[in-house]
Amino acid sequence: MKRDPQEADVTTILERVRSGDQDAEAELWPLVFDELHRMAVAQLRNERTGHTLQPTALVNEVFLKLTGGRSMDWKNRAHFYALASKAMRRILVDHARGHGRIKRGGDWQRVEFEGGIAYHPEKSWQILALDEALDRLAEWDRRQSDIVEMRFFGGLSDGEVAESLGISVRTVNREWLFAKAWLWDQISR
Repeated sequence: MKRDPQEADVTTILERVRSGDQDAEAELWPLVFDELHRMAVAQLRNERTGHTLQPTALVNEVFLKLTGGRSMDWKNRAHFYALASKAMRRILVDHARGHGRIKRGGDWQRVEFEGGIAYHPEKSWQILALDEALDRLAEWDRRQSDIVEMRFFGGLSDGEVAESLGISVRTVNREWLFAKAWLWDQISR
């Protein structure tokens, strides 16, 4: 199988960043921005209407979490995106928690009175319920939790998840189906 030149470039630059090359971080940004932005757009599409976090801001926060002065042990491009999906989850959960705080009006219900009464529920509770269920899943099966994070929060393909975890695509598919069913059961309670 022929390797994508950009994939090779990203992996090489990640190795340079890991070894302390400060110029490499600046080279990494343009190579990963589009993919991180695609992940952010896909994730924010699932969020509540009027979400205050924009895709570019989410990408910036993720990139800072991943490169912000700490040494990270990235194995390759797929592993970097797997870690990005975890960071995206943490940021979105923290944002949902902040949005739901009572001092910020988190217990209010939005009601509009144009042409009748329409209730617009916020989706913050969904992301928090998923986060709690994922934590429970991680206690039971860490790999399945990682697969959900990478697929749902990161938007990674089955192949990318398989590469990151060092398992087959078929195993990813099987565990993704099981994890989705398990999470649905947990959240729907």
